[in-house]
Amino acid sequence: MEIISGNSDLSDNRTREYSFTQKDFERIKNLIYKHAGISLSASKQNMVYSRLARRVRANGLDSFHDYLNFLESGNSEEWEAFTNALTTNLTAFFREQHHFPILEDHVEKRKNEKKIQLWCCASSTGEEPYSMAMAMVQAFKTFTPPVHILATDLDTNVLAKAQLGIYSLDKLEKLPKEKLRQFFLKGKGHHVGSAKVRPELKNMITFRQLNLLDESWPIRGPFDAIFCRNVMIYFDKSTQYKILKKFVPLLAPDGLLFAGHSESFQHAIDLFKLREKTVYELANKPRS
Repeated sequence: MEIISGNSDLSDNRTREYSFTQKDFERIKNLIYKHAGISLSASKQNMVYSRLARRVRANGLDSFHDYLNFLESGNSEEWEAFTNALTTNLTAFFREQHHFPILEDHVEKRKNEKKIQLWCCASSTGEEPYSMAMAMVQAFKTFTPPVHILATDLDTNVLAKAQLGIYSLDKLEKLPKEKLRQFFLKGKGHHVGSAKVRPELKNMITFRQLNLLDESWPIRGPFDAIFCRNVMIYFDKSTQYKILKKFVPLLAPDGLLFAGHSESFQHAIDLFKLREKTVYELANKPRS
C-alpha cells in the first residue's frame, strides 16, 4: 500500500462538480488517520477531491459535507470504499531485489526444521507475495516447498486482484524470461496479452484483509520473516512504534523483518536492530 500524491490548490472550486473546502479536507484527514493510520499532507488535497468525488457521486449525494456525514453514520461498505479510494498500490515483482536472496538464505537454514511461515503485510495486487513464493520454489528446488505465506492488505480491491493472479504482460516485462516461463501460464484466446501465476504459487498463499491499526490481529505466529515494505513511511512515528511492537511476539526468535528502502526504525531500537540494509531482527532475542 502506498498513499496517493497530488497538489495542494483548493482554489478551483468554481470548476468542480462539488464544493471542497479546507474544513472538508481536514475532516477527511482526521477520519483516515483514525481509521487507517494514514497521515495525509496538504499536498494531497486535489487528489483527495478527485478520488472521493466519485464516492459522493456514487452515493447520489450533493456535497462532501453530506458524504462525510453519511460515512460517519457507520456504513461499513462505504468505510471500505473510502479507505480503498485513499490508497494506491505501487508494486512490482521482485521489487527491492536484494531482499530475496537474503530471504532464500534465511529459510534454507531451516529446511529440516518445520514448515516455514512468512507474512507479507501489504500485499497490494499480489506481486510481492508471489515473488516471495517464487523465491521459496528456488530455495527448496520444488514447486511444493513446506512454506505458507500469509498476504494481507487494507484494500479489498487489490486483494481481489491478487487472488486472481492474472497480470498483463507489460507488468511482467522486467522479469527474466526463464522466470516467466517457469512461474507463469501465458493467456490464450480472450486472455491473450496476460499471464497467470502457476497454481502451485497460489497454493502457498492465503490472502486476507487486515488493518494494521486494528487493536488485535486475528493471526498467529511465529513467522520466520515478515515483509512490511513501503508502508511505514505513511504512518507517524508513534503509529509505527505501535505496529512494530505488535510484530515482536509474532516473529520467530531468529526471524527477520524486511523494510522498504526509505524506511528506518531507529526510533524503535528497543524492539528491532538493523541486521543489514533494510533488514531487521529482534533487539532482544529470547534465550534458548
